[in-house]
Amino acid sequence: MTGPKMEKVSIIIPAKNEGANVEMTVDSFLQTSSAVSFELIVVNDASEDDCCRFLAENEGYWLNLGVKLITTGGIGSANARNLGASHAAGDILIFSDAHVVVEKDWLDKMAVPMRHPVIDVLVPGIADYHNPVNAGFGQTWDNRLEIRWLKAPPGVCPVPLAPGGLLAIKKEAFSCVGGFERGFKIWGYEDVELSLKCWLFGFGVYTTPHVTVRHIFRPQHTYYVSFDEVNYNLLQMAISHFNSQRLAKTIAMISPMPKIEKILAEITLSDVLEQRRDYFNRRKYDDDWFMAKFKIPY
Repeated sequence: MTGPKMEKVSIIIPAKNEGANVEMTVDSFLQTSSAVSFELIVVNDASEDDCCRFLAENEGYWLNLGVKLITTGGIGSANARNLGASHAAGDILIFSDAHVVVEKDWLDKMAVPMRHPVIDVLVPGIADYHNPVNAGFGQTWDNRLEIRWLKAPPGVCPVPLAPGGLLAIKKEAFSCVGGFERGFKIWGYEDVELSLKCWLFGFGVYTTPHVTVRHIFRPQHTYYVSFDEVNYNLLQMAISHFNSQRLAKTIAMISPMPKIEKILAEITLSDVLEQRRDYFNRRKYDDDWFMAKFKIPY
């Protein structure tokens, strides 16, 4: 059984200090050969290196090819994606890093499984740009919530976590779960939180072995990311979705980190407890179900 045919896809590319990678990524997507209609939206999140100047100065991108450029004052990875989604006309939203190269037929190969009614989120294989044979097909957590990449499956199959290098999600599902976490700081956990939230709300997250994209894995960020902000996002996710025992385990795990008291105080004064109550009331499954389903020892 298949669902309705996709009418349009919106590809959203957040960028911050990406240098020439943004142009490489945009050009790669524009070379897509597909029967599926798509648009490109680039969100320049306060870049300091003029990485998106080529879009503003070359009218061919926006006048002839319809590429949209949105500029922000610096709202972070999760909210840059949400902003792009708010300008999207597609039935399917595809979020891509700004340092990715795709093959010409990638979209048609993604479109087939995305038409299935049980598949709400779909990720391809994410390969190392410099070593394409090294690819992961979805992710999982270990006993410390550290990411572990999964091997290529024999066919389209469910995965616990969808890496944000490139992921497709039906707009209806994205809207139902509220998009990426709006309370997150600059970077960290935005893709895994969305994946967890989708599963808990009853939406399926899958990977396909039939598409692989090349992704530049960098030794460090092109902008400053502090451990405080990453830990803030981890705790925000844990408070929003974990039961009391699992939340206590998460707090204990990061308690040796500096400034943990300040982070806890800031989160407590936010609306995260109200969000927790809302999520617990609306979700279809709990976090015990999720951990058991995917045999995650946490």
